[in-house]
Amino acid sequence: MNGVHDMGGMQGMGPVVHEKDEPVFHEAWESRVYALTRLVRAGGGRWNIDAGRYEIERLPPAEYLRMSYYERWAARLPIQVVKMGLVTQAEIESGTPASGSAKATPQLTALRVPAMVATRVSTKRDVRVKATFRRGQRVRARNMHPPGHTRLPRYARGKLGTVVADRGVFVFPDTNAEFLGEKPQHLYSVRFTARELWGDRASTRDSVYLDLWDDYLERV
Repeated sequence: MNGVHDMGGMQGMGPVVHEKDEPVFHEAWESRVYALTRLVRAGGGRWNIDAGRYEIERLPPAEYLRMSYYERWAARLPIQVVKMGLVTQAEIESGTPASGSAKATPQLTALRVPAMVATRVSTKRDVRVKATFRRGQRVRARNMHPPGHTRLPRYARGKLGTVVADRGVFVFPDTNAEFLGEKPQHLYSVRFTARELWGDRASTRDSVYLDLWDDYLERV
């Protein structure tokens, strides 16, 4: 979807301020939001990273720009747990379980936390899928404006690039975000010159590399 979250190439957003020796969490509540999010992720397949990103993208633009990184995570959590069926909206608003509701068995216990933290979840899939493009091939990023989630930034749509590597087969985020299936396909590293993206005022020495799925590309 097109939204304020897709900031690549936007003007007037101010400089990126680097904080020296920046801590992992600036406030204690941020660590709690992170921990709660990891707990939701362990909810037995009712969550995926693309769905989580999609919920953040759908926050109202003014709120999205106002919020810090973990504030967005905090705003997403109640939306997700209701959609996942873990609680009801009424339970969130009251802070108490509904009368007669069954007591859930936690998917994650304290003893399982170290193993969960050490396990890295990958969206790469070991399946045989035919590659549409090859290294060195010229391609064009599709000029598309989907209503749902996508990882194709607006500034690259309709632009010409060159495939520099095939990363293998990965879950397609657009369908995965809405639980419409993983639709695994090849993921390519595509090089776009700065002038192709930004025009003649850009440096001839600069390029941007984007990892793009088959469905984001078309033949030239």
